Amino acid sequence: YTTLVRSYPLFYAQNTAAMAGALKKTTGLVGLAVAHNPHERLRILYTKILATLQTVPKDAAYRKYTEQIINDRFNAVKTEPDVKKLEETFHCGQIEEAIVQAENELSLARKMNEWKPWEPLIEEPPANQWKWPI
Repeated sequence: YTTLVRSYPLFYAQNTAAMAGALKKTTGLVGLAVAHNPHERLRILYTKILATLQTVPKDAAYRKYTEQIINDRFNAVKTEPDVKKLEETFHCGQIEEAIVQAENELSLARKMNEWKPWEPLIEEPPANQWKWPI
């Protein structure tokens, strides 16, 4: 019995180290669950973002820069099957954080279509509105 108890921590450590990359149990971030199919989730989100951006004028800065970032990430998702390498490519933490960013970007893209910030102002801004200090 003594030998078994003493060898258990060694057995546990060896097997845990071998299986560490096999299955992610937690993100370690409160309120952020593990994504079970991150590639598919990102494909769906990036497709929706790109479709939403089609209604934004081509010369709008928001569309140009957002399309560039989303297309780069979308191509990475299509070509890189390894989640760890994908996280390194994105430089934004865990893949679950990239999913949250994509969800937020989709929400913003829809709001930008509603707000239409690329259109001219309805009326002229007051003189010295942007002058500081006054």
